[in-house]
Amino acid sequence: MAIVLGKPGVDGLSKAVDVLREWQHDGAPWQLHPGDLGWFWRFGAGATAAAVRTWSRDGRILAVGLLDDPEGNLLRLAIAPAAQRDEELAQQLVQDMTEPERGVLIAGRVCVEAPRDALVQDLLLADGWKPDEPWTPLRLDLTEPVKDPGMRIADIGPEHAHVFAAVLRASFDRSTFTDERWHAMAAGLPFATARCLVAYDDQDNAVAAVTVWSAGPGQPGLLEPMGVHREHRGHGYGKAITLAAAAALQELGSSSALVYTPSSNVGAVATYRSAGFQRLPEIRDLCRDR
Repeated sequence: MAIVLGKPGVDGLSKAVDVLREWQHDGAPWQLHPGDLGWFWRFGAGATAAAVRTWSRDGRILAVGLLDDPEGNLLRLAIAPAAQRDEELAQQLVQDMTEPERGVLIAGRVCVEAPRDALVQDLLLADGWKPDEPWTPLRLDLTEPVKDPGMRIADIGPEHAHVFAAVLRASFDRSTFTDERWHAMAAGLPFATARCLVAYDDQDNAVAAVTVWSAGPGQPGLLEPMGVHREHRGHGYGKAITLAAAAALQELGSSSALVYTPSSNVGAVATYRSAGFQRLPEIRDLCRDR
């Protein structure tokens, strides 16, 4: 059977989320997580559906891609474990990603984040794609007890969405996150097994925030995003909210906690390391300039 490129539509998003959950396991190469779709859902179900692509054979999804950029020049890809070296799939992925008329990536400079050992990586490199800037993935084993964060942590629901949104905007210079986007994200399918947390200091200031996404019991969970209010940095609040995030994922049954950040962001890497996360091998997008 031929490989079929598809756009799932809003009604088909549940199937894409379900297969992404199934493909997560400890020791797997870094790839798109259901929490990545959950975080993108802040733009709404329609926008999320428009950004998702699937590749299927005989009705079975073998790969899921997320166009994680408003310009359509970054595709983040997950591939079924048994199909990582599938030659027919890899060839079809490359064709669809390199021909703009296929409706995946635009013309000009584009990038693809694909699993490290997948055949599609080899084919893209052979076609002249080049590695981009390195990112550092980190992992915390959740089979052991997680340290107490040492400060008040609140589990954020709809009535305090404005608090979470305000901390996130104060954590990232170009953040456009709003209360409305929190509610859109919370209405998404992946949020059924997610939590938003806010850390408060001794003066009851909201100083840090994180969202954690479970892929299901016994599977790795994801931190996305995590931020510390720019006016409250340098006090260990990043470590504290990271520990709280790990504890929340542990309560949700996750086997481990995953996060990644640009390798150039040495402060973020140090924060995760201080919370006990272990560095994994760096990953790089593959980019094409033509």
